[in-house]
Amino acid sequence: MTAGLTARLKRISTNDRFLIVPMDHGITMGAVEGLVDIESTIDGVTAGGADAVLTQRGIAERVHPNKNDAGYIVHLNGSTTIGPDENDKRVTGTVEDAVRAGADAVSFHINVGSDHEPSQIEGLAELTAEAERLGLPVLAMAYARGPGVDESDPESLGHAVRLAEELGADVVKTGYSGDGDSFGRVTESTRLPVVIAGGSKGTDRETVEMVRGAMDGDAAGVSMGRSIFQHDDPEGIARAVSAIVHDDATVDDALAAGGFVEA
Repeated sequence: MTAGLTARLKRISTNDRFLIVPMDHGITMGAVEGLVDIESTIDGVTAGGADAVLTQRGIAERVHPNKNDAGYIVHLNGSTTIGPDENDKRVTGTVEDAVRAGADAVSFHINVGSDHEPSQIEGLAELTAEAERLGLPVLAMAYARGPGVDESDPESLGHAVRLAEELGADVVKTGYSGDGDSFGRVTESTRLPVVIAGGSKGTDRETVEMVRGAMDGDAAGVSMGRSIFQHDDPEGIARAVSAIVHDDATVDDALAAGGFVEA
């Protein structure tokens, strides 16, 4: 690992733990709640403890003034919910584009088990080679997703994260298997740091319980989008998640840290 790669990994993490808030959903879903005034959302989640935020490169100028010294990850493929196939992620930029946008790392989405897996494997392999040349970390978003694939099956998720390591990624994001014990089978499939996706929005307690379970299964953190950036209090929920990821808090203590008092 080069000095540059090590330094940039530290910019998107804290003590080898990751709280990343992806906000590339504008290309996928449009200007949804939480992304219209993305400047305020970025300010809130990073003030709440997010280590890094993630967007497509075109809005980098809206990111940098508002990220409170957090890291910045540029996502390099995408698709839309109104297109013919949301799983068909297409390349949206290069590693050099990301460097020009001020990125500390890049990310790439691959659906393992989908009809588009072959081309996405090629895309990720090309990206990691380019990123290695420039000393930039790669976050692979490797999901078990496709016809007949159980997206929460730990064996399928384990295959996805191992694929990311085999292709040269530095950090891997995948789906959550539902509990800490089964997720331990996912994390043992790779030596890479594994972070979980946030999934659909739930209650505050459901969100922090999921994070607690993942960390108990040896996750290295989370890459959580809508559950944070569409929350009524993005800073508060980021603070609650950060308490678990960075301080090993209990669910109740994390909720308290975020300012959420349950009736």
